[in-house]
Amino acid sequence: MRNRRRWKRVLIGAFAGCAVLADAGAAAAQAAASTEQLAISTPPAGSAAWVQDHSFGRTLPDPATTSPAAAADFFASLAPTELDRLIKDYPLVVGNYDGAPLDLRYRANRIALTAERDRARARAADRKLDSDTRDLAVSRANDVDHLLAPGRQILAFDPRGRGLVSEVWGDLADAERISVLVPGSDADLGHFDQSAEPLRSPAGMARALHAEERKQAPDTRTAVIAWTGYVTPSGLGPDAVTSRLADVGAPRLQRLLAGLKETTRPDAPPALLCHSYGSVVCGNAAPEIPRAAASPSDTTGVTDMMVFGSPGMGVQSTGELGTGVHVWATRNPSDWIGNVPYLEVGGLGHGADPTASGFGAEQISSARAAGHNGYFTEGTDSLHNFAAISLGHYQDVVRPNTGS
Repeated sequence: MRNRRRWKRVLIGAFAGCAVLADAGAAAAQAAASTEQLAISTPPAGSAAWVQDHSFGRTLPDPATTSPAAAADFFASLAPTELDRLIKDYPLVVGNYDGAPLDLRYRANRIALTAERDRARARAADRKLDSDTRDLAVSRANDVDHLLAPGRQILAFDPRGRGLVSEVWGDLADAERISVLVPGSDADLGHFDQSAEPLRSPAGMARALHAEERKQAPDTRTAVIAWTGYVTPSGLGPDAVTSRLADVGAPRLQRLLAGLKETTRPDAPPALLCHSYGSVVCGNAAPEIPRAAASPSDTTGVTDMMVFGSPGMGVQSTGELGTGVHVWATRNPSDWIGNVPYLEVGGLGHGADPTASGFGAEQISSARAAGHNGYFTEGTDSLHNFAAISLGHYQDVVRPNTGS
């Protein structure tokens, strides 16, 4: 047992050390500060009271067990006054309920965000609290307040822990093509939408993708979801080299896709863009994606899955992911993730390199992209390819060494 623990520490050090050597500044600081995260797998606050509420003359469906399809039927059965009451009494439940009408979720999340902002402001002004606690409350209030700006469409918000938030660009209900961005480490409420280096944040990446899609296909109705719907690793600690958080995140991603099937156009297949540790989540979710995402009008039954800056997908080849996904992969030469060992030993590591020739993914160019967070930079092949694949314009995809 002692030797096994020592070997585990050695492996963690090897994974983190390779990344630190590749990007000594920011990565080293992250590695030093990283801590294990508590995964969120339970329904949001208010769910217990929701289940016990019999004042509607019917049993409210349990968020922990109700499928998105059944949830859609339930919400469709309610009168407008009943819906208004539900979002007022249970904003966090409705705002996170996959299968609920999109506009209802947007409204509910504005209520939940307003309550969280006001709570954080009250803590910031409470002189009985120490200065560090008050400073954290100020930061939380500011992060939430930005999400309340006019026009923002918050699909999900959960204030627990570091905070989970997902946002939509475009008209999701009427979109002909939908893209879902699954981010990697350090994605949370505080890092969701960064003004400095915006392409390091899920919101910045989603904005860039939506703009590129509109540029390439101005007459196609598109929508992009920045989905920070799972607890991501913090820095380069133990969570980054195990699948523990991805194991919990994958069912949540599957549930999102099942919810989209109920609330978007039946002919709008979602495409997944999986960055860094997000590709571990996508790989974990892949076998169940056909059941979660397939619609009656989907003749191919295949979901496009783009993985980039990936440490691995938890498998040795695409053959282990099932037949429901078509995997596209890229990594630019200056991305430090390429220095991480592509292996899986004793539960550490994430398997083979998706950009390796034997993995089975279709390779795409990321020419002119730089570093681990540069894939959505304007003018890069990666951004062009992400939009082309999301739009279904496969003939426009640039292959490696053709656009350098």
